[in-house]
Amino acid sequence: MAGALTAGGWGLFAGAALLVGAAAGSFVRVPPRLIALVMAFGSGVLMAAVSFELIAEAYERAGMAPVVAGAVGGAVVYSGANALLARRGARHRKRSGRRQPSESEAPGSGNAIALGALLDGVPESVVIGTSLLGGGHLGVATVGAVFISNLPEGLASAAGMRAAGRSRGYVFALWGSIAVISGLAALAGYALLGGASPAVMAVITAVAGGAILAMIADTMIPEAYGRVHLMTGLITVLGFLSAFALAHL
Repeated sequence: MAGALTAGGWGLFAGAALLVGAAAGSFVRVPPRLIALVMAFGSGVLMAAVSFELIAEAYERAGMAPVVAGAVGGAVVYSGANALLARRGARHRKRSGRRQPSESEAPGSGNAIALGALLDGVPESVVIGTSLLGGGHLGVATVGAVFISNLPEGLASAAGMRAAGRSRGYVFALWGSIAVISGLAALAGYALLGGASPAVMAVITAVAGGAILAMIADTMIPEAYGRVHLMTGLITVLGFLSAFALAHL
């Protein structure tokens, strides 16, 4: 029980960065270029976490075939769900400018944005929970990557939602709910997968890794590149190296 609560606490901690970012996006005028720079840095951090703490771990557990199957499956599921939500108004859910539609322009887009946020957050939280199974150590780089990437996500999305006419109450209710669900997803990952075989765990870890990589390419990099252009690659590499260094302390 203590392990499950610990996993849930770390998932909640990582998800709470969304609220911190949302507060900044709602009450402070943060320059869009700064948001984009942080988004690029967070993309690099997440890439490193996926490479060294998810995909590499899955490979060590079960070999290449489960990794490929899981990662491709995660990317396919994420991309398919993301495409459906994009058609309902959630395409620009991480954009800080006036790109998100208002509810009058696209009825139901608020719900689509909420589901999109859930789609982005759950795979990250599940792997936080599963990293503690079997006496494993908490992946510091993974938690740090999720936290750092959630900050600009909450910031950019909140700024975009406010520009689209959504209230602060809506913004904080959305991100507060996602933070709580992130904690529950981490708890569930620990509690429900404790008896899973190494092969099953490898597939689940690879699924999460594939979904996160697809999310970076589909939502985070476009927001960063749209604002800072040629600086995106450099800042992404710096984020990648920072997470790599953190994982090897």
